[in-house]
Amino acid sequence: MSRLGYLFDLGCVPYRDAWALQQSVAAAVGQGAIPDSVILLEHPPTITCGRRTDEEELHVPADANVEIVETNRGGKSTFHGPGQLVCYPILDLNRHGRDVKRYCRDLEEAVIRTLQVYELEARRFDGLTGVWLDRPPRKICSIGVHVSRWVTTHGYALNVDLDPAPFTEWITACGLEDAAFTTLTAELGRSISVGDVRESAAETLGDVFDLSLEPLPACDVADLWPQPSHERIAERSKGEQAPTDEAVSVR
Repeated sequence: MSRLGYLFDLGCVPYRDAWALQQSVAAAVGQGAIPDSVILLEHPPTITCGRRTDEEELHVPADANVEIVETNRGGKSTFHGPGQLVCYPILDLNRHGRDVKRYCRDLEEAVIRTLQVYELEARRFDGLTGVWLDRPPRKICSIGVHVSRWVTTHGYALNVDLDPAPFTEWITACGLEDAAFTTLTAELGRSISVGDVRESAAETLGDVFDLSLEPLPACDVADLWPQPSHERIAERSKGEQAPTDEAVSVR
């Protein structure tokens, strides 16, 4: 029988607010206060820099309307914006195998199954994290995660209907020179919205991780557990580097 999980569909959320929410939810999941949880949302234009980002990757125009945020996830730089479905699974890997590389492969599998709903055959490439379409290779989904005490944060970003130009014009996305980026809308030749994809994305993630995801209204987030105590836990965890901390690359 599938385990219960929570599903939060939060619309468009500033990156720093979403990151703070992830930390609080991760603290609650790690303490057993709530079950595994999945956050689906979009971000306003944001460039995030992982632990391996080099300054040379960033060539953002001075007049670009974009926030730049350094994060604790693995990998290099990537772009987020409206029209991209961002999925943050907050899972306790003690229940999912305690294998970070397998966890990333499972995230890729969930995205591949989501794209199959639209009759798109996506694939992995050896040595590269993320999901691609082939012939010619073009990236449609980036993956970068952080794991602390076996609880996951960050996740994947699936390009649904956005201009992919910032991936190549503003940054060297994922540290990949000459990589091509694509979207669901571009591949299908018709407009697809993030709202169209959310249900399939939640279903495939639930299937891969054997979770029965219970949708909860965004307004319920603050009522799931006593906020002050879990905010303190989340804040304290920022400064601690447990032996199980691991950041996996976005490439």
